[in-house]
Amino acid sequence: MTDETIVETRASTWNALYKVGGIAALLAVFVFRRNLGAELMALRSFWPSAVPETLPINAAGWFDLLQQNPLVGLTLLEVFDLVEYALVGLIFLALCVALWQVSRSAMLVATVGGLAGIIVYFNSNQAFALLSLSEQTIATTTDAQRAAFLNAGEALLAINNPAVLYQGTGIYLSMFLIPMAGLIFSIVMLRSNVFNKATAVTGVLANGIILGYFVALTFAPTLIVLPFVLSAPFRVIWYFLLAIKLFKLGKT
Repeated sequence: MTDETIVETRASTWNALYKVGGIAALLAVFVFRRNLGAELMALRSFWPSAVPETLPINAAGWFDLLQQNPLVGLTLLEVFDLVEYALVGLIFLALCVALWQVSRSAMLVATVGGLAGIIVYFNSNQAFALLSLSEQTIATTTDAQRAAFLNAGEALLAINNPAVLYQGTGIYLSMFLIPMAGLIFSIVMLRSNVFNKATAVTGVLANGIILGYFVALTFAPTLIVLPFVLSAPFRVIWYFLLAIKLFKLGKT
């Protein structure tokens, strides 16, 4: 294999990654958006019989909901965040390649940190585990068996329960690592000619504001929703701008 062939093969591989990253960005912003459970609760008036007024707070409540309407239950347990974070992982890989020559150390830190946060979230989200337990309780024949499944469900909810304010350590770690990685990518964009300033600034705002969640959680828990609300428009714009540029890079 000649050097020219090797270069062409690498270019083809990177172009494919850019295109995949662009598709992932569009899917993340228009289909598998983060916190779809909150959107479903906001639209409850359209499905009052399927969507509960408030989220269940214990295993018995989640089991009942998952048995009555598994899709609604899984959505409220943020199962679609798993898809969104997987898409974000593809975006991060594409950004790492695009910005590698600008700052290799920063790209290494951002990519490794971001992917680590995604893996932690996958291990922390208990949606499918709770669904499995809820299905097993249907077949229980004794109170002791049901109590055992409920105790197992409570243990899972201690790791991740969307109905309570304070979550397990894994959820917080992923909520910090992923936007921090996005912030690093955006700061490096400011120093590069690959992405325009609008994309970089939008990324800084989208990821920087969401990190304000930890400030609100510490000093003003009643305002913890605010960082999500304020950052959402910037995140939508950022993903869209990233998709446009990654598709252009994929054609280069």
